[in-house]
Amino acid sequence: MNPARAQRPDWLKVRAPSGKRVEEVSGTLARFGLRTVCREARCPNVAECWGAGAATVILLGDVCTRGCAFCGVTAGVPAPPDPAEPSRVANAAAELAWRHVVVTSVTRDDLPDGGAAHFASVVRALRREAPGTTVELLVPDFGGNVDALRCVVDAAPDILAHNVETVPRLYPRVRKGAGYDRSLDLFRRAVAMRPSLSLKSGIMVGFGESEGEVIAVFRELFAAGCRSITVGQYLPPSRDHLPLHEYVSPERFDLLAGAARAIGFDRVLSGPLVRSSYYPSPG
Repeated sequence: MNPARAQRPDWLKVRAPSGKRVEEVSGTLARFGLRTVCREARCPNVAECWGAGAATVILLGDVCTRGCAFCGVTAGVPAPPDPAEPSRVANAAAELAWRHVVVTSVTRDDLPDGGAAHFASVVRALRREAPGTTVELLVPDFGGNVDALRCVVDAAPDILAHNVETVPRLYPRVRKGAGYDRSLDLFRRAVAMRPSLSLKSGIMVGFGESEGEVIAVFRELFAAGCRSITVGQYLPPSRDHLPLHEYVSPERFDLLAGAARAIGFDRVLSGPLVRSSYYPSPG
């Protein structure tokens, strides 16, 4: 049976987020004109993360210059960056008393620095307006631009994240315009620039990769300096996106988690509902 037409397994079924905190955060984000992965990507963990005082904000508009086969973001010609956006992110974080904020963006190959200066401005604004908030930057590859990477590293986020998304064999089909070696180089360069910086990556499964291929990616990420990893289930945003190859069982996610820990990763989150910016509730 075609997995895309198979009934979604019970472990992937969750209730729609609701409650007072969800309403409060939704209202504040709307008032500040901010977009989040939590809502835009219909993340199943939104209520848990928002309840734990965390969110993932998307910078630099709603149009991407690449258009990866797995992603629901519209590809095209983006609008210019909004110089007021860093302040709006910081003010929202302060008002909502966020403990942790993940700052990501659409890919902006149209900008000379890929949006790196905009990321750095957001970090500075958060340090000023919400000093109690830890900051994780989930960045694109900046087209391999070393100066752009140095700009975000020098901004001193608490965590620098970049997702490899899949195994190298599947890059031509899954990640248009990206390069696996370029992503590994990002980690190598970042750790050389700031050895104390915490580095994180994420991968999805269900594209047709083998367990051996995923574990090989773990080893290469660890060798490049990455110490935190997330593993989650790929779910096509629509019928027009890359088809699902399989639903991966919770037991296989546990196997992959064990392999990552055996390699030496300090923090591993692996499960069907895990997303790269997942921030589980304390305890």
